[in-house]
Amino acid sequence: MPVKPVIAIVGRPNVGKSTLFNRLLGQRQALVDDRPGVTRDRHYGETRTESGREVVLIDTGGFEPEPDDDLFQTVRSQAEAAIDEADLIVFVVDQQAGLTPADRLAADILRRRAGDKADRVVLVVNKCDSPRHDAEAMEFWSLGMHPMLSISAEHGRGVWELWQELEQRLPPEPADGPEAEADEADEGEIRVAVIGRPNIGKSTLINRLLGEERQVVHDAPGTTMDSVDSLLVHEGRRYRLVDTAGVRRKARIDDRLETFASLRAIRTIERCHVCLLMIDGERGVANQDARLAALVADRGRACIVLVNRWDLVRAHPERNVRVVDDELDARLPHLSWAPRLYISALTGKGCHRILPLVDRVYAEFDKRIPTAQVNRFLEDAVAAYSPPQLHHHPVRLNYMTQTRVRPPSFVVWANTPDGVKAPYKRYLENRLRDAFGFEGTPIRLQVRRKRRLGEEKPR
Repeated sequence: MPVKPVIAIVGRPNVGKSTLFNRLLGQRQALVDDRPGVTRDRHYGETRTESGREVVLIDTGGFEPEPDDDLFQTVRSQAEAAIDEADLIVFVVDQQAGLTPADRLAADILRRRAGDKADRVVLVVNKCDSPRHDAEAMEFWSLGMHPMLSISAEHGRGVWELWQELEQRLPPEPADGPEAEADEADEGEIRVAVIGRPNIGKSTLINRLLGEERQVVHDAPGTTMDSVDSLLVHEGRRYRLVDTAGVRRKARIDDRLETFASLRAIRTIERCHVCLLMIDGERGVANQDARLAALVADRGRACIVLVNRWDLVRAHPERNVRVVDDELDARLPHLSWAPRLYISALTGKGCHRILPLVDRVYAEFDKRIPTAQVNRFLEDAVAAYSPPQLHHHPVRLNYMTQTRVRPPSFVVWANTPDGVKAPYKRYLENRLRDAFGFEGTPIRLQVRRKRRLGEEKPR
C-alpha cells in the first residue's frame, strides 16, 4: 500500500491557489450537500499525472487562519509546514500584484528550509494571460528560484508545462517485485490509525491497548503533534497502532505545527488498513468528525466508530445508545457500513472488544469473492430490480467481477454505463453487503461499457 506523493500549493492569499488546485485536479470542488463532510468542501484531491501516476494535491488556502491574523506569520507558518510535510511544493505568486515583501519572506523560508533539496520547490507566476504578462513577470527571477513558470490558472495557459515539471521532480516510484509484495502483505501486520478531534482520548486509548504509558497524555488539546507508531502483539497477531494529531476547525489551525494537521491525517489514513474514528459520546458528532468520516470513506479504508467517554454519559439521562445511534446515522451517512462500539478509554469499558472487531473488519476489507458467485449475485439482483431504462432503451448488465481488495472493488460491464445511476449503484452495494457481508469496509463499484463484437480494446 504505497503512499502517494503529496504536492502542496502554497502562497499568500488571493494569488490563485484554489484556482490552480481546481485546474490541476481537472474539476471544480462543487458543493453537493449542506451537511459538513458530505459536501465537497475539503481542500485535497487525488489525480493522475500525464504518465498515470497517482498524486495527492493539497490546497493550503483551505488551512489559512482568520483574515485578521498577521499576514507575515501566516506566510511563514504555511511555508515551513509545507516544506516539512509535502513531497513537492508549488509556490504561487501573483504577476498582477507584483513582487511583495510577503513573497520574498516565503521564498526565503522555502529556500533555506529546503537546503540541498531545493528542487522540491517550483515557482509559479500566476495570472500571466498573455506573452506580454510573461515579460512583466521577470521581476520574480530576483527570488532566486529556478525554473520559474508563467501560467494562467484561470485559462489553463502553461498548466501542461507545469505538470511536466512536477512529474520530473516527483520522488521515484517504489520498485515492483517481491519486496513490494512483501511490503503490501506486511507479514500479517494490521495497520490501525486512531483518528479524531484533539483531546478526544486517542493517546489514552492506545495506552490502554498497549497496557503502558507510551503516549504523552495531557488535558490540553493538541498534545500529540505528529503520527506516532506503536507495535502491539495480541494473541499472536501483530498490530501497528498510529496515534495521529487531532484535526481542528480551520479557524483554529493557527500555528506551524498544526497548519498541516489535516495533511498528516490524510497521509496516516493512506497507509493504514483500519481507522478507529473516535467520537465524543458526551458532546456528540461535530463538523470535524463528519469531515474525518468523509476522508476515511474517500480514501477507501476500513473503519470502526468508537464512541468514547461513555462513562460520562450516565450523567445525561437524555443521552443513551438509541439517541446517539440516531445522531450518528444523521451526521455520518458516509459511514453507515461502519460498526460502532461504546467505550471509555479512561476506565477501559468496552476496550477489550476493539481488537477482535479490528480482526473481523480487516478480514472483510481483504475479502475476495469468486467471479462465479459474483455473477450469480448480479443475476439475482437484476431479477429482483432491473435498472431503469435510458431514453426508452433497456440498460443491460452483462458481467461483474471483483478486481481488487483493500477495499473490495467491483466492475460491472453494461451496454450503457450512463444508464446505471447513483441510486442503482447504491442498490447493488446494499445487495452486496446483504449477500457477502463486507462489514466495516467501503465498497468501490465501477460500471464500464461492454465492447461490441469486433470492437478493439481501448488502450
